[in-house]
Amino acid sequence: MLPKVVVYNAVSLDGSIQLRSPDLGTYYGLAPVWKEDATLAGSETILAGEKEAPPERPADLGPWKVDPDDRRALLVVPDSRGRIRFWHYLRNSGYWRDVVVLCSRSTPASYLEYLRRRRIACIVAGARKVDLRASLEILRSDFGVRRVRVDSGGVLNGLLLRESLVDEVSLLVHPELVGGVRPKTFFSGPAMPEGHGRLRLFKVQKVKGGLVWLRYRVVH
Repeated sequence: MLPKVVVYNAVSLDGSIQLRSPDLGTYYGLAPVWKEDATLAGSETILAGEKEAPPERPADLGPWKVDPDDRRALLVVPDSRGRIRFWHYLRNSGYWRDVVVLCSRSTPASYLEYLRRRRIACIVAGARKVDLRASLEILRSDFGVRRVRVDSGGVLNGLLLRESLVDEVSLLVHPELVGGVRPKTFFSGPAMPEGHGRLRLFKVQKVKGGLVWLRYRVVH
C-alpha cells in the first residue's frame, strides 16, 4: 500500500520555482495542513545547503536518539549515487525527527557502509536508479508513513507524477512573472504519457499579499 503523496511548491504566475522574493513564511505556514509523516526532498535540493554544514564530529556518528513521541516528519532523500555526506547537519537542524536515505543496487558499497556506521536508515530499491514506488511502499509498511509532502524541484516531482505516485498537486502562486528561455518549473522532464497528467481543482484560497493557494487532486 502506498502513502498519500502531495507535491507542494511555491511558484510564480508563469510556473517558475525561481522566485525573486518567495514568501517562505506563508509557504511553510500552510504546510502543516497535511500533517505529513515524511518530507521527501530531491538530492539536488538537499545538496544546495551543503556549504552551510559544519564539519562532522565524532559525536555525530551516533547512536541517534529518537523520541517515540516525536511527531516531526522524517526527512527522506533519494541518493543513489551517494553524494550527500552531511547528514549530521540535517539531523541536527531541528526540522525532522530523523532521516531515511533511498538507494539502489548500484549505490557504491562504500556509501552504504558510510550510512551504516552512522546508523542512518537506508532503503535499497531499484537496479540502477531508486525505485520510487517500491520505496514508498516500504516507507508505509516499515516506517508507518501514511502522508508524504514532496518539497523538491521539478525533476523529482516529474518522476513521481509520471509514475502516477502523486495524489495531490498544491501550488502557492506568487504575484510575479519570472520568464526566461529555460525556466525551472515545478514539473520537468519528458512529457506525460497520453491520458495522464489530468488534475481536478478542489480548493482555491486567496492568501495575504496577493498569493493564491491552488489545490488539485490527480486523476488516476
